[in-house]
Amino acid sequence: MNHLLPAIRVALSQLSKMSGAGSSSSTSAASSVTMPKTEGINSVIPLKVTHPRLTRKISVSGSDAVGSGIFRRRLHIVLYYKSAARNDSGWLVAGWFMESLGRALEERPLLAGRLRRAEDGDEKEFELVSNDGGVRIMEAAWSSMTLSRFLELKDRDALEADQLVFWKDIDEENLQFCPLFYVQVTNFECGGYAVGISCSLLLADPLGLASFLKRWTTIHNTLLSENDMSKLPLFFLMNVRRFGDTPSIPKITSNTTRPGAKIFNIAKNMDSNEMICSAVASVCVKEAERRLGTKMASKYWLFLKEPSGDHLKVEACWKEEIEIVPSSVSGVIRELNWDELGVSTDVAFFKGNSPVHVSFWINIGSAIDDGLVMISPSSSDEGCSGMNVIVVPATEEVEEKKV
Repeated sequence: MNHLLPAIRVALSQLSKMSGAGSSSSTSAASSVTMPKTEGINSVIPLKVTHPRLTRKISVSGSDAVGSGIFRRRLHIVLYYKSAARNDSGWLVAGWFMESLGRALEERPLLAGRLRRAEDGDEKEFELVSNDGGVRIMEAAWSSMTLSRFLELKDRDALEADQLVFWKDIDEENLQFCPLFYVQVTNFECGGYAVGISCSLLLADPLGLASFLKRWTTIHNTLLSENDMSKLPLFFLMNVRRFGDTPSIPKITSNTTRPGAKIFNIAKNMDSNEMICSAVASVCVKEAERRLGTKMASKYWLFLKEPSGDHLKVEACWKEEIEIVPSSVSGVIRELNWDELGVSTDVAFFKGNSPVHVSFWINIGSAIDDGLVMISPSSSDEGCSGMNVIVVPATEEVEEKKV
């Protein structure tokens, strides 16, 4: 395993250079504590080569791709765990992730894929390809913070978004090299740990990601039951490097503002034509405004995933365009609570050790002042049928952290 050490050091050094000299804290709490330090970075690919390759067409209309925000919008989930036993720690969990995640990606290879431009050269046409580019896994240590103390911090939300998840905006000039899915495992001083997920909205909506996490958990625990738990995982970071001898990896982008988001389900199989979907979006926007007590910007971006899953359309919409809502849409909308996704109870990477806290949020990207609506078909493994609609109102001010 020692032959991996030089490669790990080179990867860390390169990423550190890309991300600049460092970053300053965005909260008052951050000034009084030492921030977590990244100790390792790796990539996980499906254990078997994906063949034939899967593709998903992505079409952007009404603007350029940068203006639509497709390179920045993502979903974050952070799960917090107490250490349940001597053989339960974030370092061990991350070590076993290298195999369990690889097995899970065999079933969902697009999560390990990359974007590329359409072959016809259209600036607003892209493809998501299951080329086995890999998911990035970061391992970090927060030696000055306990889990219980962190969960009690007043500025927890901002620190969480700033330190416990990793994300790098997709580089429009080098799409094929940019991961769309990140996992960060952060170890607290007390032995507890956090698993932070960052997933591009081009890959999945909250229900789709929750479904994947539950499936990954099942595969992970099956893997543990098949192995001698007294043995260390093959990719155990403490075996391949000395802590403290690698450069810190500053956060490259950070937007700690969290606009409220609402999830709705329409338990009805409806025509996915643009007129019906625009009507559905309009109804859900109005309902989200009422429940959140806020007003969405007149312009928003609609991410519309076709029932086949092979095509994602991204287009600019205006609330004023919808004057008459079809009767077939009204009266069949149900709001889904984040807890109904099952992540809080079903995602236990050490059997029986459910998270003590889970945070969800959708980041619409720095300097984007338009709202977001996602519409995608439900699947049987998500626990509901029909159509899922996610509404994220725009925020009036977006703070972009300087690095």
